[in-house]
Amino acid sequence: MKGAGLFHAAAFAWLALGAGLKLHAGEWPMHRGGPQLQGVADMAAPAKAHLAWTFSAGKPVKGSAAIAGGRVFFGDDAGIVHALGLMDGREQWTFKTESAVEATPLVLGDAVYVGSGDGRFYALDAATGALRWKYETGDKINGGASHVPSPDGKGDWILVGSYDASLYCIESATGKLVWSHSTDNYINGTPAVFPTGEVVFGGCDAMIHVLSLADGKEVRQIDADAYIASSAAVADGIGYVGNYGNVVIAFDPREGRVLWKYRDRNFAYYSSAAIAGNRLLIGGRDKQLHCIDRAKGEALWKFRARGVIDSSPVVCGDAVVVGSEDGRLYCIALEDGSERWAYEIGAPITSSPAAASGRIVVGAEDGNVYCFSAAQP
Repeated sequence: MKGAGLFHAAAFAWLALGAGLKLHAGEWPMHRGGPQLQGVADMAAPAKAHLAWTFSAGKPVKGSAAIAGGRVFFGDDAGIVHALGLMDGREQWTFKTESAVEATPLVLGDAVYVGSGDGRFYALDAATGALRWKYETGDKINGGASHVPSPDGKGDWILVGSYDASLYCIESATGKLVWSHSTDNYINGTPAVFPTGEVVFGGCDAMIHVLSLADGKEVRQIDADAYIASSAAVADGIGYVGNYGNVVIAFDPREGRVLWKYRDRNFAYYSSAAIAGNRLLIGGRDKQLHCIDRAKGEALWKFRARGVIDSSPVVCGDAVVVGSEDGRLYCIALEDGSERWAYEIGAPITSSPAAASGRIVVGAEDGNVYCFSAAQP
């Protein structure tokens, strides 16, 4: 593809500087915080849970929020994308799609990008919610989008998967297709970006796919043995993902091999992992949050909730914040897995927390979004 060489010269010089791979201070602009999907926030968790505000969407909120520019962006089961003020929770605008929105929005520049169950991918003005463009895929979009710089350095490419079994690369400014890649089954998660010029994602075809970002061609596949509904987290050239075969996998995408497999009990992993130093954190359908040694693939500790943990954990300083279907939001010590606090919402939490500017935002299936902060003096 024309410009592929320039992709490495321009785009990955940008990546090497850390732009897009590290969080902007005070923001959580996409699923898992950034294109490597590490789930690490630029803030510490509150010592105690103080409910700053609650917003009623009226329908279950199963997708996670994005935080950028002093706003919170999220979708609900009615197909409505909401923008709220981060400090006060007041609604600033809404945009109606034709089906449920479970995907985490991506905020990039002055635009918000989000997929819907109606099979369309929307670009909205972040300040007003006005439609800029939409791209139609062949089936619903449940996963959040990721992004990389375009080869000419003048814009960005958006990466998003669909239940039509394809991954799409779209120009952020125009909504024009750059390339697409077809797989053999649904793509439910968010693609992760490697600084080496590759995009990695798991699919319901039970494969981990490694594509060239330049042209979307498949570089290699890694057999995951069971289908993958979550997103892979990547760090130091290694990827980590859980599957429905009750296993967490560490893999090397360049060599195309599995490094280790972690199995505890015979329950699936829907949660996406977070990475903090030598520790990997992932929720399980066995009602446990697992902390795994990244080098050895062995358990360091496990925290037991009272319900399934499909929510993806977020590392906030020396603590981990995660929701559970038992209706609680938990704050857990990163060092030893001890509980610091739990806030009882009373409705299942399947979405993942977003954390920025000293605030933690999470949606629940009671139709409300909750914002927590440090206790007021």
